[in-house]
Amino acid sequence: MAGTDSSIQIDFKPTPVVILCEPQLGENIGTAARAMANFGLWDLRLVRPRDGWPNEKAVATASRADHVIERVTVFETLEEAIADLTLVYATTARARGIQKDVIGPDEAATRMVAHIGGGQKAGLLFGREKWGLLNEEVALADMIVTLPVEPAFASLNIAQAVLILAYEWRRQSGQAETLPIGSSRQDVAPRSELVGLFEHLEGVLDQSGFFTSADKRPGMVDNLRTALTRGQFSSQEVRTLRGVISSIDRRHERPNPNRQKPAPKDE
Repeated sequence: MAGTDSSIQIDFKPTPVVILCEPQLGENIGTAARAMANFGLWDLRLVRPRDGWPNEKAVATASRADHVIERVTVFETLEEAIADLTLVYATTARARGIQKDVIGPDEAATRMVAHIGGGQKAGLLFGREKWGLLNEEVALADMIVTLPVEPAFASLNIAQAVLILAYEWRRQSGQAETLPIGSSRQDVAPRSELVGLFEHLEGVLDQSGFFTSADKRPGMVDNLRTALTRGQFSSQEVRTLRGVISSIDRRHERPNPNRQKPAPKDE
């Protein structure tokens, strides 16, 4: 089995446990592990995986989430898998007729943040690919978590469901506030540079006869300045635009390769 990429720094801080009941395909285990790794979860537990464990297809589809795959634990019963947990949420999109509170992913994440922050352990329970969780499995959970999906198409695959709950956990725990990459947008140009752009453009438009009516010129200038201000241009962008304006202004100084030369006169 592949080892963890040494270039990836993993912070094994307390997070929710993910329990998959009788997963049928190794690929689904792998993609669920990848979804967990995307948002910092790492404790994956399997209850009677159909094709056994370890599973090379799970490794292949985990896409370098080796730190999750290598820590997978397998249990014969759900009771054993959740024995050390003090808060368990069962995920399902079907009405069960069971007297349990039903909450959304954001509320579930908020409650888990407080629970785990208090030194306790919490888990998210996911069912089989074809028919989800059994009622007796849901009965072992504290509450039901369901997603605000389209009722006519409510079924999600395991990795999708894990991804949404893992994202909500990260968001509610405050970790989603720091994005992995920064904005490449440069600082907005100082107003003096923007005014220089205005005056440059307006001067060229005056020379070209764009303002056909002196009465309408102030309103047209205001509209142009308003539109250009909305762009929040950087200094480099202002310089580029002024270069474009200058190029257009000097076009009459350059030979036009498309202009036909007059035919020579007969001597």
